Amino acid sequence: MHHDSFSDDGWFRTGDVATIDADGYMQITDRTKDLIKSGGEWISSVALEVALIGHPGVKEAAVIAISDEKWGERPLGIIIPKQDGEVPTSEDLQQFLSRDFAKYQIPTEYIFAKEIPKTSVGKFDKKEMRLRYANGSLG
Repeated sequence: MHHDSFSDDGWFRTGDVATIDADGYMQITDRTKDLIKSGGEWISSVALEVALIGHPGVKEAAVIAISDEKWGERPLGIIIPKQDGEVPTSEDLQQFLSRDFAKYQIPTEYIFAKEIPKTSVGKFDKKEMRLRYANGSLG
């Protein structure tokens, strides 16, 4: 019996990207759909989101791929600023991220929004965000 969830040589396909360390422990680093391919390099949207939430002016952050003529895809940051703090600028956020990320990984575009669309289970709804971005109603 052949099943799509298994590769030809019997590996189980989870749709996750994993790394296996020297001791043989597997760490699932990212779902493939959360990776952004920019100029032939992979960027983890989850790592960017975690880092952005670490900014003192950011309450919530999501990162989605937007298509880019030159690079294929570029990350776009969607930011919900903290109500009581100063709203960070795109430059602030780029500078903040440059401590941990290479220049090509850092979103240069940000949308400051009141809310981030979520699925029924409370996860970021990236499909909905891309849709709203495409029709100009995000933010």
